[in-house]
Amino acid sequence: MFLAELLDRTGLDVLDHLDRQVTVPVIDGLQAQGDLIVLPLGLLGWVARDWWPLPAEGRELVRGEAGNNPHTLVADRGTCRMTTWLADPERLAIAAFENTAPAWLIHPEHGATGIAPGAWFVRRQRELGAGFRKPVLIAD
Repeated sequence: MFLAELLDRTGLDVLDHLDRQVTVPVIDGLQAQGDLIVLPLGLLGWVARDWWPLPAEGRELVRGEAGNNPHTLVADRGTCRMTTWLADPERLAIAAFENTAPAWLIHPEHGATGIAPGAWFVRRQRELGAGFRKPVLIAD
């Protein structure tokens, strides 16, 4: 699928410098988009419950500090369910989802990536605070 087609289908947009005629890759494995990382759910064996269908308009997973640059998960109706109830001891997980067709993670600066059918979770990046050795959660 071309980025332009995906944007038309979802009503989302990306910054003007991105080529809308590029084919969006569908990746079956670990991937990152900015400060978010998509991992197979089975890797850690976490408990996830209270699943619901991904809404037709998708779901923002995280927004930047100033309220900009949302990472939005979208999929064709009926092909993806998600949850935000995760037993994550590190508290870095944002959501988990199961998809039977490609799901798409769209971001204004990064464009889009496709996520192959499977069971996945999305987590944020963690960095150490400047000089304080304190964990800091990072978002775009």
